[in-house]
Amino acid sequence: MSEVGLVSQDLSADSGLNEERFVPVSESIRYRKRAQAAEKQLAELDGQLRTSNERNEKLTGELEEMRVDRKLAGGLISAGVSDLETALLVAKKRLAGVEGDDANAESVVKALKAEKGYLFGRAEESVGSVRTSPVRERSAGSRGVLEKAAGEAARSGSRGDVQEYMRLRRQFV
Repeated sequence: MSEVGLVSQDLSADSGLNEERFVPVSESIRYRKRAQAAEKQLAELDGQLRTSNERNEKLTGELEEMRVDRKLAGGLISAGVSDLETALLVAKKRLAGVEGDDANAESVVKALKAEKGYLFGRAEESVGSVRTSPVRERSAGSRGVLEKAAGEAARSGSRGDVQEYMRLRRQFV
């Protein structure tokens, strides 16, 4: 026996008390209820943890799919795809069929470009913008006419001149 056990036996022998310690029934019931409540709470928390883990795995899978989709879309756009939606669907299907080390976005895009060139038909046009003709001003002399009418209306102050200036202004502005 250990020293602790011996000490407790010596103490009980010295005091002359050899009775067992009993716990009152009300206290025993309270302990049992607390233990049952703790077991119930443990079961609930266990269920929540399982649910959280399942949700975490689901979201991780969705995130990985989104990353692959983004890589594919980036590769297809840089390759000059003309119909991104169709090419993305075909590339996803091919990527799902390829397992192991061959499953990377760049190789699928290269293979798709080689086999289905019609999806990449107008790559040169989409890269740069087509030059457009510049917007011309309405007329170069209109500024002078408008300024002249404004000056006349300000100098004379007559209603007719102000009305003529406003009519010209509506035409040019």
